Amino acid sequence: MDTSAILAVLFNEPSSITLRDIFRKYGKLYASNLLEAELRSAAAREKVGQDAISGALVHVDYVFPDRPLTGECEMILRHGVPRGADLWHMACALYVSERPSLITFITMDRQQARIARLTGFPVAGISE
Repeated sequence: MDTSAILAVLFNEPSSITLRDIFRKYGKLYASNLLEAELRSAAAREKVGQDAISGALVHVDYVFPDRPLTGECEMILRHGVPRGADLWHMACALYVSERPSLITFITMDRQQARIARLTGFPVAGISE
């Protein structure tokens, strides 16, 4: 999943109810280890307690690549040029499953969702 999805829940945005349902549906949630830094930074900016972050992270398993993700990045970049952190989140998802059609990428970022779909991921979180 991308940080945008868990932030929407943390900040209780209108999409948070739908996202909570999506999180429950998939049960096992994976994210790059960049997620925690992005969450804690956004929470500090928005003056959300750090305890809320810790609670949200309980259900997330981190992806810790043990090699460069050059191939994964190149595959994604054939379909668009996302921001660096967005590229990293998608590359980590490809690291988990070399066949993107086998896992769902959860994001609230429109550009990232478009590129993820073009890469072959089913996408949840953001509506068309």
